[in-house]
Amino acid sequence: MQMLSLKASGGQDQTPKAQVESSSSIPMVVLKVFFPSCCSSAESGLLVGHWIPEQNSAVILAVVHFPFIPVQVKQYLSEVRQVTQVNVSVLGTWSNCKKKEESLSEFLEDLGTIFSHEPWIQLCKETDSKFWSCSIIQKHPSTPKEDEIILVYYDQRKVMLSHLHPPGNLTNSTDHKAEDASKLAILFDTVAKSKVLFMKDRYDDGPIKLTHWQSEGVEASIIVELMKQASIPVCMLLTFLLSFVSSVCKSRVLKFWPLCFIWSKLSTCEQLGHRLEHLQVISSNRKAQNQPQLMRKANIFVSLLADVALGILLMSWLYRKNRIGHLADTLIPVADHVAKELQDLLQWLMGVPAGLKMNRALDQVLGRFFLYHIHLWISYIHLMSPFIEMILWYVGLSACLGLTVALSILSDIIALLTFHIYCFYVYGARLYCLKIYGLSSLWRLFRGKKWNVLRQRVDSCSYDLDQLFIGTLLFTILLFLLPTTALYYLVFTLLRLLVVVVQGLIHLLVDLIDSLPLYSILLRLCRSYRLAAGVKFRVLEQKTGKPLRLLMQINPLSYGSVVQTYRLPTYSCYPKDSWGSLCKKLFLGELIYPWKHKGEKQD
Repeated sequence: MQMLSLKASGGQDQTPKAQVESSSSIPMVVLKVFFPSCCSSAESGLLVGHWIPEQNSAVILAVVHFPFIPVQVKQYLSEVRQVTQVNVSVLGTWSNCKKKEESLSEFLEDLGTIFSHEPWIQLCKETDSKFWSCSIIQKHPSTPKEDEIILVYYDQRKVMLSHLHPPGNLTNSTDHKAEDASKLAILFDTVAKSKVLFMKDRYDDGPIKLTHWQSEGVEASIIVELMKQASIPVCMLLTFLLSFVSSVCKSRVLKFWPLCFIWSKLSTCEQLGHRLEHLQVISSNRKAQNQPQLMRKANIFVSLLADVALGILLMSWLYRKNRIGHLADTLIPVADHVAKELQDLLQWLMGVPAGLKMNRALDQVLGRFFLYHIHLWISYIHLMSPFIEMILWYVGLSACLGLTVALSILSDIIALLTFHIYCFYVYGARLYCLKIYGLSSLWRLFRGKKWNVLRQRVDSCSYDLDQLFIGTLLFTILLFLLPTTALYYLVFTLLRLLVVVVQGLIHLLVDLIDSLPLYSILLRLCRSYRLAAGVKFRVLEQKTGKPLRLLMQINPLSYGSVVQTYRLPTYSCYPKDSWGSLCKKLFLGELIYPWKHKGEKQD
């Protein structure tokens, strides 16, 4: 809130030089009055607000109209202080008269003796002028000083409903910026905690009449209230169903080896467990303690609604015009075509691929071994062909659980349909890895070294002639067989990486739907003031002898900051390896698993 850095533009009245020199010996005190713009047309009365002595600022919250009884006003403010924990008091008087009346002015000055507050603020709106007059009365001045008053208008509704976000680089920012952020936070917090004060409108039967942003009527929605009442039994039913499903998932039946292995490796089970946690968060009867928890619940709720809506649209598209049957009829020919292409690839590898001369005996053994697996796979596909349409029909129904569940099932189906490629990759990788580690061990033998398993280091060692002869023989055999093995490993690794890339793109889409804070983005789009990054001030009027009038406007949070701040955590099924680690695994023949290892929870 860099109030003092704002200067009037050219053409405004300037203070004479003699006056500046005469007042240079008197200390200047800047007093800031935050006035709600909704009260600018209110009738004359008392200014009710909160005084912030650290900032020498007054936050006006409401105006109490005439007539009133001072005892009742004090009693009402005492009740408000107990509920809001905000020191709300009468800070001064407000005058809005068409004609200047001396009797009213004297009466307003006399109110300062009844409501003792230091300092006492007197605001007056001049009808025949666009400027306002503001005076500060110090009952017990300690030292003679001159007050410079800055009148700041703010939108009370927007400030109360908005949530101020601290700057992202607050740790690296200067102390001045951190102090400004804390001052703004006190202002926003004061208005937000005074919500009880704004629940009293002019239609209430009571001796006290207030003017604030809801004085014309409390803002409410019949639809929202009906949804609140209907959500109670729905949440109770949902909590019961979720507790039942959770007890089934935690039963001992799922802890046996085959079921627990499948549950931990299938991405569909991971996604269902993730959505189950989201439903438990939404149906919880525990009230959100702060704004981040409330936004997290809202983002999860909107994400679930959007996910289910997209899933229902996908399901309606699949079951229209018998697309399930067409998909089942297309699946078998595609599988046969892929198998035929693999057979042609293996026949090419068993010959002279790219003019390379391979070890014929090993080449024939590996080629026939993989061809036999392809034959088994084709037989399995044709055996399952009568049931594929029925399986796809039931799988399509799972789209009603959400688009992410349908995409996870698609990823698992791709993994099942390409299981023979995965087997080829595992066979080739294991054989290649065995030869790489064998060659490295024999290379250490040539240099008189060995690997110390206990100390995990390479030590010197002396070998006899027989050991060196056998080592040389084995090294020669492995070295000449390595190109044939490496070629098969290279081909099937590329095929495996192609499948992993397709599944990775599907899981990236699932993670995007799971983590995207849709409610926060819609809130930023429709009501940007709800997500405040800071404020800016615009000079309205400035004149010598009159208070400087500023308009405070809310700077909304950027879309990138919204996504970064409110992004939901995800449970990705793929490990996040670096490029260096991935290349090292590929070179050494280590397996690249299509699932995350145990205990790798990723946010």
